[in-house]
Amino acid sequence: MMRAAVLEELERLVVKQVPDPEIGPGEILVRVRACAVCGSDVRIYHHGNPRVKPPQILGHEIAGDVVAVGAGVDKFKVGDRVATAADVPCGVCDYCRAGMGNNCAINYALGYQFQGGFAELLALNRITVDYGPVHHIPHGMSYETATLAEPLACCLNGLERSFLAPGDSVLVIGAGPAGILLVEAAKALGATQVILAQRSRRRLELARQFRADALIATEKQELVAAVMNFTAGRGVDIAITACASPEAQEQALAVIAPRGRVNYFGGLPRGSRAVGLDSNVIHYKECYVHGSHGSVPRQHRVALDLLANGQVRSEGLITHRFALEQIADAFAAQEGRLGLKVLVEP
Repeated sequence: MMRAAVLEELERLVVKQVPDPEIGPGEILVRVRACAVCGSDVRIYHHGNPRVKPPQILGHEIAGDVVAVGAGVDKFKVGDRVATAADVPCGVCDYCRAGMGNNCAINYALGYQFQGGFAELLALNRITVDYGPVHHIPHGMSYETATLAEPLACCLNGLERSFLAPGDSVLVIGAGPAGILLVEAAKALGATQVILAQRSRRRLELARQFRADALIATEKQELVAAVMNFTAGRGVDIAITACASPEAQEQALAVIAPRGRVNYFGGLPRGSRAVGLDSNVIHYKECYVHGSHGSVPRQHRVALDLLANGQVRSEGLITHRFALEQIADAFAAQEGRLGLKVLVEP
């Protein structure tokens, strides 16, 4: 038997003993050492998700040790340290075969249809082992840092969709963990001016240790005016909304430079008001408005490399650590934005 945090129904997350998962041919068993809490975990806890059928074990930002391998597995062996991301391509549809597994119609994911990492043990099925975002943790990297590769991979996807080029200027709206990783990733990929905006001064102060060139406290400053002032009236090449705000999505378009790119990285909650877009801005500035979500396995591997070689700074990003029995406190810390990244260590 193993300990696991089981979502039995909406807003009922119970830590209890459950049977150890079994593996078959082509599968591996992982002893979970760390699993970070994502905002999507909290949303599932409160509101559910069509892909999550309780009882289920959530969690997809996972790092641990391989403790058993099924027949036919040659990519991993017992003792390997591995990290995972969320989206698992089916591997056979047109989107997956084209490298667009996060747009797969089936849309498998760890912590959704497949068991997640808020447990002592995690069985990774053949589809996940063959096609999914499961990669060796680089030598010298901690399990804690390895969990950050999942959200960083999502950031890389957003920046790829935004066609970030060396020398670009970037605005990130939202200084949560994803916003900070977007700042770090943009710098690593060659952005020369990166502006980070956030309403909460406390979170903005936490973000000060990272590599934004300018910080804007939107509680005190009007965002559009501040950005245009910082860029001498030109605007930014890329504006990314790393928050769930219709207003931010509108403001992003207002600060874009000609032929700039607006990325809606953060989705909006159900019931949010409609976003008003001035199509003339898009027309006359020849700018691009697009979205991104999740990541593909290639981006997760690159994320691990960027963290390993220090191109993306991670020290100070994980601010809270909890035992599995304290998972209710971990979710509360994430939802209350008490710090930055929240970790559960089963």
